[in-house]
Amino acid sequence: MTALDLSSNAGLIGMGLLTINLLLGMLISLRYNPRKHWPHRRINIFRIHNWTAYVAISFILVHPVLLLFMSQPRFRVLDILWPLHSPGQTLYNLLGAVALYTALFVVITSYFRFSLAHRLWKKFHYVAYATAAVVMVHGILEDPNLKNLPPDLLDGEKLLVETCCVLLIGATAWRVRYALRSKLKN
Repeated sequence: MTALDLSSNAGLIGMGLLTINLLLGMLISLRYNPRKHWPHRRINIFRIHNWTAYVAISFILVHPVLLLFMSQPRFRVLDILWPLHSPGQTLYNLLGAVALYTALFVVITSYFRFSLAHRLWKKFHYVAYATAAVVMVHGILEDPNLKNLPPDLLDGEKLLVETCCVLLIGATAWRVRYALRSKLKN
């Protein structure tokens, strides 16, 4: 297994965990109680939400670092931190960096949520949706072999990203619809 394979796997795991994290976050925002509803057990969704965020950010951080161990194309630390001149697929690498920095922003501001005003923290936390969108675009458009080839949308890795994308779009639409209905009732 090459460094590129490990990097791809780390990115996919991070993206999957980010998807789970956002879905759990939506349940938390609805004040979902798993003891009253399915699975009728005491489950601390908030704790799982926090841990999936920490593990996801770890995989998202490892994903580009593994590229430093490739011989071709050759990535430098600067290409990872500020990929404006990265070797190939610069725009998609830049999207990956934006996703990394916005994910870090969400996690760091969440760590200080009790120090921030609730409304301000909530606005910061909505950046998670933008992060997910950027992660999905990066994952769908990036050539997994870094050879600047057009994406094969039926590739297994791309299908995983597309499935996560559809899940998040559907859940977000449902969540917005639920919020609008709740406002109309009140």
